[in-house]
Amino acid sequence: MTTPDHLDAQTRITSVREIAARGRSRNACLVQLRGPQMGHRLELGGRNFSVGRDPGNDIILDSDSVSRRHARIEPAEAGHRIVDNFSTNGTYLNEVLVQGDAPLRSGDYVQIGEAIFKYLSGDNIEVAYHEEIYRLTIEDGLTKVPNKRALMDFLDREFSRARRHTRSLAVIMCDLDHFKRVNDDFGHLMGDYVLREVAKLAKARIRQEELFARYGGEEFCAVLPEVDESGAVAFAEDFRKLVGGHHFEFEGNRVDITVSIGYAMADETMTKPEALLLKADENLYRAKHAGRNRVIG
Repeated sequence: MTTPDHLDAQTRITSVREIAARGRSRNACLVQLRGPQMGHRLELGGRNFSVGRDPGNDIILDSDSVSRRHARIEPAEAGHRIVDNFSTNGTYLNEVLVQGDAPLRSGDYVQIGEAIFKYLSGDNIEVAYHEEIYRLTIEDGLTKVPNKRALMDFLDREFSRARRHTRSLAVIMCDLDHFKRVNDDFGHLMGDYVLREVAKLAKARIRQEELFARYGGEEFCAVLPEVDESGAVAFAEDFRKLVGGHHFEFEGNRVDITVSIGYAMADETMTKPEALLLKADENLYRAKHAGRNRVIG
């Protein structure tokens, strides 16, 4: 490509940079990790992509927490950048509010309303995309802990092993108290923040041979192999106190969160892992109806 002689040096440099940016932009995509089109891949090239609630956007997110013209993704010198269009509820990059615009790097997470995207770029984008799709089958897109499918696979293996070797196995079911009020009073972004924080608290407490997963909604579940009843109670009480003592602060708002917990131990009368899970869930129900913020087994 030739540049007219009358362009000054700065214009020539800018043109070269734009050409280089368009070249780098070709090997990039967005993968939706949470939302109505989970797993959908959007190829990003050398043009702008608009995101918002309005049907005229390139990426349409039909949610009250999304502005009509919420944000856009633009080619940049290093690949792409995310630009917030003065949206009502903000655009988040790796859980940090975007002020104006911010560069995107491969592996970054973008949250707009309740939808979450992952930005992938580079020469190995095809491999990275398929790895991300596999991760979606076993990991919760919001909290980054195992999902219900991964939980059931793990529980099935550990239940069989516990029966075969006559070893202890505990299941802990947790439910955040009055979580609907958080969403109703402060919005779903605050609710999402609370769920992520609870998952982080659990990941700091869980051991490598144990599993903590999101069971659904505001429910979480832990599977503790080779842990006796006293150990299960200790884990449950520690986690209850961790959540109750944590400061949940998001965008200037603070909420206090408590958690009700039911636990169960595998015994010889149980022939399937679902029986153990059901027992823990029944005890969780008892904890909720006994006044919440307590452990019952």
